[in-house]
Amino acid sequence: MFIPIPAIDLIEGKCVRLTKGDYTKSKIYNFDPVEFAREVEGEGLPRLHVVDLDGAKTGVVVNYRVLEKITNETSLVVDFGGGVKSDDSLRIAMECGAAQIVIGSLAVKESALFEHWIGEHGAHRFILGADARQGLVAVSGWKELTEITLNDLIDEYHNKGIYYVICTDIERDGMLQGSSLDLYKSLRERFPEVKLIASGGVSALSELDSLADIGAYGAVIGKALYEGYFTLKSLGDWHQKIRVS
Repeated sequence: MFIPIPAIDLIEGKCVRLTKGDYTKSKIYNFDPVEFAREVEGEGLPRLHVVDLDGAKTGVVVNYRVLEKITNETSLVVDFGGGVKSDDSLRIAMECGAAQIVIGSLAVKESALFEHWIGEHGAHRFILGADARQGLVAVSGWKELTEITLNDLIDEYHNKGIYYVICTDIERDGMLQGSSLDLYKSLRERFPEVKLIASGGVSALSELDSLADIGAYGAVIGKALYEGYFTLKSLGDWHQKIRVS
């Protein structure tokens, strides 16, 4: 079952969207993130993707109170990323109700710690954040391009038990120019057992049909909702349609 996953990116407790991960190109949206989460739930959508951009920048979880309020006031399955780089930050995110934690830079830079977490908490509690530019993994808020290929990173952690992967094509992020269907198709063919979540560029509901057709597990949707390319209601209707088809 394919799941569309609305996204909330947080700076100072406010909903924002970046373009290609650039903090200098952020746009603040004047609506309450908790109210947005309630609307997501009200439209029958089961999941929410929450990113603490302050945490990603500082290396410690910052917007955990927003996370806690969302998980206390809705029944959404929330995955959370940004600033989870220590045992203490992981504990805070989990105690505040995150069902899954997205791990990106730490998977590359501190693989031993991530392996320890997988062993301690179970692989099902984590989503590998595999973000890439031209096939190479980018870390540290996408500012640092490594020599590690996307395929190699996913292969490494799939062998360690990870089966949820969220993949962002950085060049598409926030651009509203369509998702990287060819990239996701190739990943599905190489890693058929991985629950692949596409991220970046979705601008039309028809793209979700294409992603579902190739067997993706879900897609993160942010700017298209915020900019009115389609509504939460239409997204909820689309999800209900594929559930009964």
